Amino acid sequence: LAGKWASSTFHLHKKQPKTFKVKVITMDAEMEFSCEVKWKGKDLFDLVSRTVGLRETWFFGLRYTVKDTYAWLKPEKRVLDQEVPKDSPITFHFLAKFFPEKVEEELVQEITQHLFFLQVKKQILDEEIFCSPEASVLLASYAVQAKYGDYDPNFHKPGFLAQDELLPKRVLMQYQMTADMWEEKITAWYAEHRGIARDEAEMEYLKIAQDLEMYGVSYFAITQNKRDTDLLLGVDAQGLHIYSPNSKLNPNKSFPWSGIRNISYSEKEFTIKPLDKKKDVFKFYSSQLRVNKLILQLCIGNHDLFMRRRKVDSIEVQQMKAQAKEEKARKKMERQILAREKQMREEAERAKEEMERRLFQLQDEARLANEALLRSEETADLLAEKAQIAEEEAKLLAHKAAEAEQDRQRFEVTAMKTKEEKRLMEQKMREAEQLAVKLVEQSERRLKEADHLKQDLTEAKDAERRAKQKLLEITKTTYPLIAAYSTPPAPPEAADFAYESASTRLDFKDSDMKRLSMEIERERLEYMEKSKHLQDQLKELKTEIESLKLEEQQQQADLEHMKHGSINCISSNIYIIGHILLILEFVIAPQLHVSLF
Repeated sequence: LAGKWASSTFHLHKKQPKTFKVKVITMDAEMEFSCEVKWKGKDLFDLVSRTVGLRETWFFGLRYTVKDTYAWLKPEKRVLDQEVPKDSPITFHFLAKFFPEKVEEELVQEITQHLFFLQVKKQILDEEIFCSPEASVLLASYAVQAKYGDYDPNFHKPGFLAQDELLPKRVLMQYQMTADMWEEKITAWYAEHRGIARDEAEMEYLKIAQDLEMYGVSYFAITQNKRDTDLLLGVDAQGLHIYSPNSKLNPNKSFPWSGIRNISYSEKEFTIKPLDKKKDVFKFYSSQLRVNKLILQLCIGNHDLFMRRRKVDSIEVQQMKAQAKEEKARKKMERQILAREKQMREEAERAKEEMERRLFQLQDEARLANEALLRSEETADLLAEKAQIAEEEAKLLAHKAAEAEQDRQRFEVTAMKTKEEKRLMEQKMREAEQLAVKLVEQSERRLKEADHLKQDLTEAKDAERRAKQKLLEITKTTYPLIAAYSTPPAPPEAADFAYESASTRLDFKDSDMKRLSMEIERERLEYMEKSKHLQDQLKELKTEIESLKLEEQQQQADLEHMKHGSINCISSNIYIIGHILLILEFVIAPQLHVSLF
């Protein structure tokens, strides 16, 4: 019956689990563990430390959230006995609980340094640590160096930082700058960090960050009495600090660890007793008892580390530092070897590229040489053809030279003929000039004779008119008297005779005038014929001159290089003769025509 009762009790009551699930979030990873129910906080912390390879465990802790605040897992108590969340799995954050005073001296392991770097970087980006814009850009450049290595403009094109969060939002909002402009500023600093390894870049980041006012400070709201909440308490590696609620950068009062004699709390009241007994005890109040416990826990831990830094390092720490020094030396040598190999590889690649470039250059030169050879062969063939053509042209030119010599001789003969023709033309020109002078003189003489004849004719007409008038007067006055007193009236026959005799005398005068007019008309016709004959001669001479000009123009191109001067002279003389003949034609002939009429 007892056995049956025990089995029924086992089935009625749920079996108590022996393990529970835990999720631990570090700055760069998430891990899940299955823990035993009896595990204390130290067991879980050691498991996480071993998993991440951390030996400098005194800086870190497991933090969890409790209502509206946070707490650190206590190492001496069981995990499930503490106020941890009841979720499954239970979430813890593996974070730095205490911060070193000088990171370069205290942080030994590379993993420790890396975890601090990631946590401080997150606090700066989340604006939990105030950082000026200039320092933010510099810190961002070291973060980029730690992530991407040396800057390579061929690989790190513009926009390669677009997905990275590198600057606090407050800094981005403070200036009206685009993401490309911020990236350009960060890249300018980033390019100057060439040759710095990842751990060195992270250490440089922490060395700059540890000088910031809010670095490593945990803030808590406190009051100096139970009614006011107008103060902030800051706990860090240096001591305790009292701040105004609106200023977390400059403390109003500080209590360094070296000047504190005792720290205690009673429920919500917290008491700081200075080492100097003359100074007043500082008391303040917090809103919760849990906050006082957390403050006291941070104070004890920071004070222990403060005292530990001022003592000789333990054997474990000395071994760690020696190993870290050896590790750094080894890594430095490896980096040097790697850098040397990289340099040799780059030199080999450059040499390879140079050889390839030289090979391509030689190939181009060979191709150009082949093309030049082909062109030279084509040129040689072309020159041979040109030589043959030149030889044929030389023969043709020799033949033409012989023909030109014959033409020259013929042109010399023609030139001699031209000289003879020129002499004849000059002689004809002189004869024409003499004839023109004679014609001018004769025309003047004829003009004078014509004037005399006209004058004589006018005088004859005047004398005839006077004679007729006088005869009529005599006839009218004397004829009636003679008829009356001396003789009887004459018969009609006598009168008719007298009238006829007078008419005969008048007819005589008219016949002389007609004869004179006929002579003048005959002379005018003779002059007209002579003038016409002279004009015909002038036209023939002009035609002959024009034909000589045409013949001269035809011969001028061939005789230009041999008899250019003489032909020009002949041409000018012919031109002068032509002008003289034109003058004779348009000046002398009209004068002759006028004189004849």
